Amino acid sequence: MGTFKITGGKPLGGEITPQGAKNEALQIICAVLLTKEKVILDNVPNIRDVNKLIDLLRGLGVVIVKNSENNYLFDASVVNLDYLETEDFYAKATSIRGSVMILGPLLARFGKGSLPQPGGDKIGRRRLDTHFIGLQKLGAEFNYNPDKKSFKVVGKNLKGNYMLLEEASVTGTANIIMASVLAKGTTTIFNAACEPYLIQLCKMLVRMGAKISGIGSNLLTIDGVASLNGTEHTMLADMIEVGSFIGLAAMTRSEIVIKKVSLEDLGLIPIVFKRLGIAVIQDGDDILVPKYDNYNIETFIDGSIMNISDAPWPGFTPDLISIILVTAIQANGSVLIHQKMFESRLFFVDKLIDMGAKIILCDPHRATVIGMNHKTPLRGIKMSSPDIRAGVALLTAALSAQGTSIIENIEQIDRGYQMIDVRLQKLGADIQRLD
Repeated sequence: MGTFKITGGKPLGGEITPQGAKNEALQIICAVLLTKEKVILDNVPNIRDVNKLIDLLRGLGVVIVKNSENNYLFDASVVNLDYLETEDFYAKATSIRGSVMILGPLLARFGKGSLPQPGGDKIGRRRLDTHFIGLQKLGAEFNYNPDKKSFKVVGKNLKGNYMLLEEASVTGTANIIMASVLAKGTTTIFNAACEPYLIQLCKMLVRMGAKISGIGSNLLTIDGVASLNGTEHTMLADMIEVGSFIGLAAMTRSEIVIKKVSLEDLGLIPIVFKRLGIAVIQDGDDILVPKYDNYNIETFIDGSIMNISDAPWPGFTPDLISIILVTAIQANGSVLIHQKMFESRLFFVDKLIDMGAKIILCDPHRATVIGMNHKTPLRGIKMSSPDIRAGVALLTAALSAQGTSIIENIEQIDRGYQMIDVRLQKLGADIQRLD
């Protein structure tokens, strides 16, 4: 199990470029299964979850050529569906949550698929209902094996249908879209998720020959086509990394330039950080986070305490709630953090309290942070990363703390952040990776 050793309390500085978007890459890589032709993907993040999905597609027989560090060619002209019955597939598919998104493409192109219960962060129950109900409305039939906790799915002749999603699930919407583009007739998806990464997926599919209207809204109309062509596609910058670096700069009282952020795709992220008193300066497609000796949390217009919560896009992304919570520790003022989606995502705050943070965990979904305004530094401790986002939040806290911190189980961080230790070292961070 890997470990980070961090000596904190040191100012950072310089430039850092966000990796390609993890959540986009997982969707886009699954989409290569929809065509016999070659697909070239650029700005693919070199992280554990993405690399595991690429390895899973290799097992399916997809020819994958790594042209450079972040550029790949995919050729899914031949797919070995027998691989779905192997123990190797079972092991790989259960290790990553993104594996669920191979179902839509496999059903669309081959009329069948298989999936064990996918893995991912342990942050509470993560529903798959949206995926399954949507695919069932297109004509797929599911057979669940409770002993193996796996699903066999058949859908020889998918047909378009109208569906109103109970949950605006990002991966669920992506799965349904990918199944619909080759289904017969018209599919209408209402309450579809509309994150920038889904917009990217839809634009890529349109370039491949799909017919999709309403892109960027929560009402999508898809007219099925007979086949799709190859294409080239470049991932957006990872908005979660951008937000993580903004919080890191504020907590360590550092001036950092974040390069190529695709500012128009960040949504509420800069606005929510401004509510904590952290304003960023735009310079073309880069942003500068100036050095803040102090940053003041805003109050509502009637003087009541600021409340920051997550919501489906274009609301504030739940993946940055952990970073916002940590950043508020050294702000001037108080804020109520409300994480609505997952009931276990705030359970890392006990480690922050051990470091000296003033946080009240109200219940599994809400925490009140009483900012210390840098009057009292956090102290280094030994801790373990429970999930990707909490892991980077703890890393941010450790880099701002006095003394040495040890973070174990950093494989969780590596799942979503590309060589984070090496990149932070270039900013001046004292961070070592230990085996």
